[in-house]
Amino acid sequence: TKEALFTILQDLRPEDHFNIIGFSNRIKVWQQDRLVPVTPNNIRDAKKYIHNMSPTGGTNINGALQTGAKLLNDYIAQNDIDARSVSLIIFLTDGRPTVGETQSSKILSNTKDAIRDKFCLFTIGIGNDVDQKLLERMALENCGMTRHFQEDEDAASHLKGFYDEIGTPLLSDIRIDYPEDNVEQVTQNFFPNYFNGSEIIIAGKLINRTSDRLHVEVTASNSKKYILLKTDVAIDLPSRNDIRGVPGLEDDKGDKNYIERAWSYLTIKELLNARLKSDDNQEKDYLTEKAKSMALAYNFVTPFTVLKMREAGLHSEPPQEEFISPSTDGIGEKLQSLQGHKAPPGIRRQQDKQRIKISKTSADGDPHFVIDFPSNNFSVCFNIDGEPGDILRLVSDHKESGVTVNGQLIGAPAPPNGHKKHRTYFSTITILSNKPERSYLEITPKRIILDDGERLLLSCDRSAVVRSSSLEVSISANSNITVTIRGTISFVILIHHYKKPAPYQRNHLGFYISNSKGLSSDSHGLLGQFLNHEVKLLQESLNTSRQQVGQNHTEALKPNATNTLKVKGRLVPVVWKQRRIYNGQQEVDCWFAKNNADKLIDGSYKDYLASHPFDTGTSFGTINIL
Repeated sequence: TKEALFTILQDLRPEDHFNIIGFSNRIKVWQQDRLVPVTPNNIRDAKKYIHNMSPTGGTNINGALQTGAKLLNDYIAQNDIDARSVSLIIFLTDGRPTVGETQSSKILSNTKDAIRDKFCLFTIGIGNDVDQKLLERMALENCGMTRHFQEDEDAASHLKGFYDEIGTPLLSDIRIDYPEDNVEQVTQNFFPNYFNGSEIIIAGKLINRTSDRLHVEVTASNSKKYILLKTDVAIDLPSRNDIRGVPGLEDDKGDKNYIERAWSYLTIKELLNARLKSDDNQEKDYLTEKAKSMALAYNFVTPFTVLKMREAGLHSEPPQEEFISPSTDGIGEKLQSLQGHKAPPGIRRQQDKQRIKISKTSADGDPHFVIDFPSNNFSVCFNIDGEPGDILRLVSDHKESGVTVNGQLIGAPAPPNGHKKHRTYFSTITILSNKPERSYLEITPKRIILDDGERLLLSCDRSAVVRSSSLEVSISANSNITVTIRGTISFVILIHHYKKPAPYQRNHLGFYISNSKGLSSDSHGLLGQFLNHEVKLLQESLNTSRQQVGQNHTEALKPNATNTLKVKGRLVPVVWKQRRIYNGQQEVDCWFAKNNADKLIDGSYKDYLASHPFDTGTSFGTINIL
């Protein structure tokens, strides 16, 4: 037991905090009412403390767990704990409860009440004198795992990396759903935790055996984000998925699909765990019979069956019924699964296609900019002929709302007989949100990187939703990404993929503004500067006198007529044009400003070049004065 403790101490990391509680007839706490940081000196002192421990005859399991749970709960309540940290108790014992509360049912209920689902309990039993059934159930009921070692086993080598695994939780509340009319008899599909180095396995039976795809949705969260992943999984043809298991049994009983045997194994294991946790004798009998029947059908050794081996021919007989003292150890693993339960199915048969609600205000294509003025009933458009590698400031509101959007250009050859020397497209859109906490988004046609203190990589070819307290990223596979900030700012990024691109085409992105309510009146950038400013349209007559055009008269203007916009006191000549947006699905009539939006935008387009993708553009104060 001491060697096992030494191994766990050695695996502690510098950012961790810990304490040690010894229990025999008495409860002894190494550091009273606190957790200490992991330092060389503290580890050295802890090893000395463990080395000097000596057994004094009793085992107060209930008292030790109550003391440990209170110490951990008090520490969590009284300290500013990092949201990404995890709290846990590792409970090691080589004896049965003999002091204080000794009734197993009371110890279980007391432990559950003390922990209150705030952290997980991991149990380790060493030797032949432990109540392994109690340790298993304590771990199962408190989202932990259990291990058991014999006295002659090298516990230190078995526990190498054990703390690394359980001390690094990656996700919590993981749930995997399938359409309820497509599958049946699905094994455990909800898991409280997913730890680094562990695995999650789910099995079930297909109802529709003719379908070649199965829809899957995975929801999970960590301390800061909610994640939803959607995908359609290809179902192998029977000939490709026909992996035979347990060859050599008589009567062709070994001729069973391996995946079906995996399903039966998991189902038996769940039945035994449910039996272990049940206090109802009638329910226990039912679970026992069900597990026994399935074990006999699929040739598994369990606590209720025995396998007889023949010496000649290396053949085996199917398991026979035999009662053995129940323990989930008998099903093959000493490390138990994470405790969980089946979640009710939550997927509708028809998956609703995501509807995008976006305005015409956008930067897309080569890139073509469109600004919509709904109150004036017209739109304005312009081009920016940048250079490959240029990073354009699209929205700059860093000082007020904390939001910045930049777009980086990629180059391509110009089409033949064109007037341009080359084409440019947005290859990357970067979004920085600085309030209430800092979050970075880097979006390309293939993948998305979200960094808000934790780095998350998402593929654009799979639908997913990631949600934190102030930011939501929703991916519609190979179509678009919607970024919502604090519920008042929304951007939609369209993904343009070419199956057989021409030499002048590149996979690229389009940027659309869906909701700008949360952006301030001081917002700037090539698009941002127009979000809270009115533009007037003046018609140019033959005698050069100008009259303001009202809202209902824009349709009467002749196409290609020379007209003038009035923007912040500047007069901008424009011509009538049509633009295609939304992947070419909609035409927009707009007034086009030539020469890189000369006089339309504040300054020149070169004033909107950022030095790096996450440049916040705090120098725009000089441009606003122009």
